[in-house]
Amino acid sequence: MTAGIIKDAGDDPDVTHGAMIKTTVAFSNGQTGIVFKAGEGVGRITKPGLPLDVGQAAINPVPRQMISASINELASIYHSDRNVEVEISVPGGKELALKTWNPQLGIVGGISILGTTGVVIPFSCSAWIHSIHRGIDVARATKTVHVGASTGSTSGKAVREKHNLPETSMIDMGDFAGGMLKYLRGHPVPRITIGGGVAKLSKLAQGHLDLHSARSQLDLDWLADQVATLGGTGSTIESIKKANSALEVFELAESHNLPLADRIADKARITALNVLSGAPVAVEILVFNRQGQLVGMAHGW
Repeated sequence: MTAGIIKDAGDDPDVTHGAMIKTTVAFSNGQTGIVFKAGEGVGRITKPGLPLDVGQAAINPVPRQMISASINELASIYHSDRNVEVEISVPGGKELALKTWNPQLGIVGGISILGTTGVVIPFSCSAWIHSIHRGIDVARATKTVHVGASTGSTSGKAVREKHNLPETSMIDMGDFAGGMLKYLRGHPVPRITIGGGVAKLSKLAQGHLDLHSARSQLDLDWLADQVATLGGTGSTIESIKKANSALEVFELAESHNLPLADRIADKARITALNVLSGAPVAVEILVFNRQGQLVGMAHGW
């Protein structure tokens, strides 16, 4: 028997919004119990470090438990002890997976069937942070020495190119610096390079751990103080206090040969090390402009 439903993710930013999720349930031979299979568009695990073993369908433990509970309930009602095979498929899932973390996590062939409660929480940040944690878990399980993290796609590409890192070593940190660093504190990797733009890393340098514009603000007075420390003149400092963006501040500092981006990187590294609280993680910070060019750095090794 096959049934399908169109997923409505509401206003949660989910790439599977509008996708058809199909499940085929059939009796099987042998003493197999309930077996889950990856159909079209559902991925398969190829790396350790995830909640499922290598080779299994990327159908997470909680969805498996929910489906198994429903099957067992029906089996009890109809007094059946037959074995059951459950195949989940998502037409177009292979293409959708390219917009997710699955390639980095070593999940190939399609999307993952996720879930922890069965309830969609609008604009949930927890799914993103959960993905960061799983990325770190995979890095540790595969004994990856050097992990790259970035605030966005431009800086992510630049970090990869600078250190010749494979895609599977990259973490899409986004705005969640704190979520990543706090997890690393208890689940360390030997080295991490954090790359980002001037604005996002300025916030980290100020001590903010959530870099989203709605939850942390760029402090122009703080940036002006950094420029003063670097030898900036009164007129430059006043111009920075009145600037419209971090980019304008950086360009003002650059025009006066003041290494503000290096200063931001140093301060951001200090914030990261404070969060790590002595965990054995070497931290490097790279600051990039909008073209992906390196403009500042703080060495970690």
